[in-house]
Amino acid sequence: MSRPLGRATRDGFGEALRDLGAVDTTFVVLDGDVHNSTRTEYFAREFPDRFFNVGIAESNLVGIASGLAANGRTPWVASFACFLMGNAFDQLRMSVAVPALPVKCVGSHAGISIGEDGPSQMAIEDVALACALPGFTVVVPADEHAARRAVPALHRLDGPTYLRVGRPKVPTVYDNGAPFEIGKANCLREGDDMTFVACGLMVAAALDAAEALARDGIESRVLDLHTVRPLDEEALITAARETRGIVVAEEHLVEGGLGSRVAMLLAQRHPCSMRFVGLTRYAESGTPTALFEKYGLTAHDLATAARDLLTAA
Repeated sequence: MSRPLGRATRDGFGEALRDLGAVDTTFVVLDGDVHNSTRTEYFAREFPDRFFNVGIAESNLVGIASGLAANGRTPWVASFACFLMGNAFDQLRMSVAVPALPVKCVGSHAGISIGEDGPSQMAIEDVALACALPGFTVVVPADEHAARRAVPALHRLDGPTYLRVGRPKVPTVYDNGAPFEIGKANCLREGDDMTFVACGLMVAAALDAAEALARDGIESRVLDLHTVRPLDEEALITAARETRGIVVAEEHLVEGGLGSRVAMLLAQRHPCSMRFVGLTRYAESGTPTALFEKYGLTAHDLATAARDLLTAA
């Protein structure tokens, strides 16, 4: 890892939500009794009259939020990603997606990077579930700075949203001036040989892989596709046209996540050679480093996928 280790994306989210609360005094925040983990505690300390701890009852959490939204409030709802998107999916479908209410959902502790907590708390399907809900905007920031910029951008949207954040400290990709626009990928590295498309903490791994490949004369483009829905179609079609193929990397199941959405778009608009780096099964307890090595989510794995793609192209 060549980038300095920064704070967790949940920290960037929590601080941005607190700061937004001082500017916009109309919205409320709800949490499923994990506010010290999701970092909604930052908001709760400053604005206790606008914070509601619903308890460990995610279906009720979403139901209450939808009622508030139906009556003119903009609620932010946070819990662990596996519980929010799994336990409360029916409520998200019927009470939020169907009426297209502006409920801002935040799933923390996503992916296998929570390590020792084990598979019962590792959300690796959450992005697929969020994308299955029509009208949801879905964002997976790469670091704390991107997460901080995502919060006000999502707050400005009229419809429902899902923000995926994580527990561990992650490599710093951006500084405090991180560019962020919903539906607009950030090109972090230019290259004409192949393209890495990544989201979340896999963005740093893609940059590391690109640097390793450059030592062998392979120039890789790196796109931070922080918005999984809506996709930046122009950036993806341009990459498919200008480079010899695309490797998609995500800390999520390969079925239904970022890779599936990119492949569906390009199959229709500009087919190209592709490889997918992600999960194909549930993990187990272990250190994040050990799990990433076992399940093939390292920069080395990304570089290997790129070499395979270029050899076959």
